[in-house]
Amino acid sequence: MPDDKRALLKQKLERGEILLQPLTFPQRELWEASPVPAADVANHICCLIEVRGKVTPEDGKGALLQVVQRQEALRVSFLPGKDRPVQMIREECAANLRFRELTPEQCVPDAVEEIARAIFREPFDLLQGPLYRVELLRRAPDDHVLVFAIHHAIADGWTLGLFIQELCIAYFQRARGIREPLPMVTQSYTAWGAAERAFWQPSELEPRAAFWKSHLAGHRRLWSKLEGLAAASGPHTRIITQFSGELANASRDLTRRCSATLFSTLLAAFQLALARWTGADDILVGSPVANRTKQSLNETMGYFSGIVPLRGRVDHARPFPASVRAVHQTTVDCFANAMPFAELVRALGDPAAPGHNPIFEVRFALQNHPVPDIAMPGLSAKLQMRSTGTARFHLACEITEQESELEVVWLFRPQLFPQADVENLARTFERILAEACAPSETPVAALAT
Repeated sequence: MPDDKRALLKQKLERGEILLQPLTFPQRELWEASPVPAADVANHICCLIEVRGKVTPEDGKGALLQVVQRQEALRVSFLPGKDRPVQMIREECAANLRFRELTPEQCVPDAVEEIARAIFREPFDLLQGPLYRVELLRRAPDDHVLVFAIHHAIADGWTLGLFIQELCIAYFQRARGIREPLPMVTQSYTAWGAAERAFWQPSELEPRAAFWKSHLAGHRRLWSKLEGLAAASGPHTRIITQFSGELANASRDLTRRCSATLFSTLLAAFQLALARWTGADDILVGSPVANRTKQSLNETMGYFSGIVPLRGRVDHARPFPASVRAVHQTTVDCFANAMPFAELVRALGDPAAPGHNPIFEVRFALQNHPVPDIAMPGLSAKLQMRSTGTARFHLACEITEQESELEVVWLFRPQLFPQADVENLARTFERILAEACAPSETPVAALAT
């Protein structure tokens, strides 16, 4: 850092305008256990928000500023350090909101998507910040698309839903002449990080590390030949499929018969589909965990989520309900032994390398973070998630309950897998689940053959 900027930083620290804090455990994952640099655009999380109603630039910026003042994570950037970076939390920040009037040609969905992708791909300056951007695309006086991009170091999927809720509440209040700030959160993100560091002492980490060393012993990667710098470059391709309400309800019925969870039922079917696709019976996936263990944390923006590896050995002679019960027990054991991923990587001695994600290559998730629709007098908002996948896997299957149906989002690296192959995997997954829901003791080997 140049001497003049170093002196300015020192002055701001002395005046209390900036506070320095260590990285949280999830943040450490981006610097210590990711196959791409933390500044890579693959670490952006993105969404679109359809906004109906009158929106003025003045009230829009005022509302966003209230959210920034309430949410510490939106005032964070990162100062390089000797061993690892540290968080810089600014006491005050401006609202990073831009407005753009769209031409009639730009108002069509494909054009809006292309504009949004360009906004998503703009890099962030991790040192200067801010590490989020909001751009309001105006299609008509009462019809807007709000594009929101934020760096994974200060956000997770839960944060996106929370952001739109607070922004709409703040805007609604300002539009009615209420200028009172939003109340501060019960526990700030850095306070949570400090509590986590106090908890994860060697006495907690060591027995869990022993569990993982035993549980993951002997596991082989599915695609070791694909590792390398090129494997981690470029965005994921995203395709979406749907499980009908009928299949979703049948899956829930099967779950009840097995005394399991919907997650375990879907994971058992996914493991079998992936085994058929790859020819391997030892399947390891990484699954996210929210890490918001207190109700009060549900109102705090930040990167809380962690990753839990889940290993399953497909037994083709076993009936599917027995497979579900086995997957459920394994899942319970793994989540009970969850630990910060950066510490798990260190304990296993499997560091990140270009194109090489530590421990797992496939992500599987049943999303449960809030994605609300907002309706207020004169204003409504509908959030559309954009699963970016970040940079830490080759393939992902992310399932979201949408009323009676299940939306299935597939993310994959097109330089590694042809889209037709992933579409075939998606069809196999659906067929296995549909046939498995029949009340029978048919062996796994006979499903979707």
